[in-house]
Amino acid sequence: MIRALFSARTGMMAQQLQLDTISNNLANVNTAGFKKSRTQFEDLLYQELRGVGAQTASGGQIPAGIQVGMGVRPVSVQKLFTQGNYTETGNDLDWAIQGQGFFKIVHNGEEFYTRAGSFTRDADGYIVTQNGDRLQPEFSIPIGTTNLTVDSDGQITAKDNAQTVLASAQINLYNFVNPGGLKAMGGNLYRESDASGTPTESIPGSDGLGTIAQRFIETSNVDVTEEMINLITTQRAFEISSKAVTTADRILEIGNNIIR
Repeated sequence: MIRALFSARTGMMAQQLQLDTISNNLANVNTAGFKKSRTQFEDLLYQELRGVGAQTASGGQIPAGIQVGMGVRPVSVQKLFTQGNYTETGNDLDWAIQGQGFFKIVHNGEEFYTRAGSFTRDADGYIVTQNGDRLQPEFSIPIGTTNLTVDSDGQITAKDNAQTVLASAQINLYNFVNPGGLKAMGGNLYRESDASGTPTESIPGSDGLGTIAQRFIETSNVDVTEEMINLITTQRAFEISSKAVTTADRILEIGNNIIR
């Protein structure tokens, strides 16, 4: 019974982490560019009470032994970089990535990557995130700009009323061999890690990268219905594990009363 208590305990702890992950997904259902997470589990060590294939006293062979599992543990919380839906905003500085890729920004002197393309401009005219981090490469929108366009291949052009080009630049996207290995830093930002690999820079629409859609925002890829179903499943799994703890405790109580 002691084994059952500890196994059930690991199950309750695992479902608690699953609940935390689901709650974070639901909390960010309206966060632009947010990518949902998924908790992965694995079983723990097994206690072998009878070896598989062991020889019996009569010379036979045991076809199936006795192995008792010791519970479960979380092995990872994985980011799923599937495409989110699009919302048309009409804002010239709202850009959605259609396909793979990330924008690069500089935050406190360090390079970070984001899928959230809800940009604005600072006092100097530079294109920045909502937290004031400049998009890379830096682009300052000139005074007198009345028409700002961003082509699907990342070519940004600022024009005045006479349709004279005041400034232009190329906005590239960045991709990783393993985007799931990026380190989430909060603020819609990701940082390169050893697991993600080094970023590769390319023009949007080339080398497997997506294109840029101006005046659109990529919304969260969280499916509320799916998360609610997962929430119910997690609740029931937690209840089952707690029920196993209660049952094991009652059996121990019965055994204790017999001794008395």
